[in-house]
Amino acid sequence: MSFQRVSAWNANHGLQQELRQAFGHLFQNDGGDVSQGSPGQWAPRVDIHENEQRFLILADIPGVDPATIEVSMDKGRLIIKGERPAVSLEQGEKLSRTERAHGAFQRHFGLPDSADAEGITAHGKHGVLEIVIPKKAQVSPRRITIHTNH
Repeated sequence: MSFQRVSAWNANHGLQQELRQAFGHLFQNDGGDVSQGSPGQWAPRVDIHENEQRFLILADIPGVDPATIEVSMDKGRLIIKGERPAVSLEQGEKLSRTERAHGAFQRHFGLPDSADAEGITAHGKHGVLEIVIPKKAQVSPRRITIHTNH
């Protein structure tokens, strides 16, 4: 009979990492409409609101100068790019703990056909980037008369 030493920490650590990855995929990507960018990058959390006139995206970006963020449209996708600088330490200072992510980020959002890409506006205030995407005016369906040769 042989005994194998198993560390409870290592066994739980692997399980914790698997659960973290599973929940990360579940909550960070909703069916392909949103991409977090490349693995290893951080991405700001967003809320998306919709009403009859517009879509509203609110992205948390504390510590990022809104003037350095790029918001663009490409092939029906809204793209938000930016970078949060790393913490800079003063002479003789040491970092005891860091939990805030830094580095480049990128988010993609597929926009529906009802979005008016030409009317998109964005501004940042108090660490929140607000992107307003107006909806196109709805065209009412109309009946087309069929002409006959009688």
